[in-house]
Amino acid sequence: MKLHRRTFLQRVICATALPAAAQTAWAQAYPARSVRVVVPVAAGGANDVTARLIGQWLSEHLGQPFVIENRPGAATNVGTEVVIRASPDGYTLLIAGSNAAINATLFQSLSFNFIRDTAPIGSIVRVPQLMQLTPSLPVQTVPEFIAYAKAHPRKIAMGSGGNGSPAHVVGEYFKLMTGTDLIHVPYRGAAPAVVDLLSGQIQVAFTELATSLGHVKSGRLRALAVTTASRAEVLPDVPALNEFISGFEASQWIGLVAPRDMPPTIIQKLNGEINAGLADPKIKAWFASLGGTVLPGSPDDFGKLIRDETEKWGEVIRAANIKVE
Repeated sequence: MKLHRRTFLQRVICATALPAAAQTAWAQAYPARSVRVVVPVAAGGANDVTARLIGQWLSEHLGQPFVIENRPGAATNVGTEVVIRASPDGYTLLIAGSNAAINATLFQSLSFNFIRDTAPIGSIVRVPQLMQLTPSLPVQTVPEFIAYAKAHPRKIAMGSGGNGSPAHVVGEYFKLMTGTDLIHVPYRGAAPAVVDLLSGQIQVAFTELATSLGHVKSGRLRALAVTTASRAEVLPDVPALNEFISGFEASQWIGLVAPRDMPPTIIQKLNGEINAGLADPKIKAWFASLGGTVLPGSPDDFGKLIRDETEKWGEVIRAANIKVE
């Protein structure tokens, strides 16, 4: 039987339209059950708080529970791999942060490539780190600290939450940008580093702002600057390092990603809900209280941020010759 050209074209159009129609229906029905949101760090801290805030919003507005699951280990690599190996159906998601961009260069034998193996959904928040001093150090400003450090090379101990941690990498970035020579002292987490900073065992540390905010407000620690390009709303009198070191920007970012190949319609649905949440005054106020700034945008915007940060921290890690055991 001869097939007329018009009939043939109609069948082709219908056949190509079916997958798109199926994806649209899938997105409309999503989520049909609870969604697992993996946080690759222990409970507490900016990543965990962010997951719970945005998870609650998504639960309320999409009608299904977004269940937070903490899977710490190997500097976030354990939880990250759990998500990367999951089905790309929208029911296993990852709260990703700056560690993802750092680890791409820091670890030489990862079984995954974060950029290749994940699908960006949306950025959520940018959180500054705080450059803080033990009060016994005789400096009051960033320029004074730089001058003092240059006059006393390898005499100032810089604590961090661990070798290759965001705080360590930011500290090395500061050293490269200022030409100072500080001694890095790694700890098993930010809390013990802050304890030694309070006692004067170390002289300077870069930590999440929320970690030391109470000590700064009580006067037990001296805040020199935040690491974001502009000042933090919660500490308006504390300058940004960018005010003294042109181009300095080293904030921690947090966002939501999925396994690669997740349907674009589901990505767009989640992205729209995240951006709606970030526009809510209550959520903005919560993040502001932690020193954070909401970071709405498209999946492509978030993908570009991840790529840019991976390149940036790769350069710092190689220049500072940072190694992990």
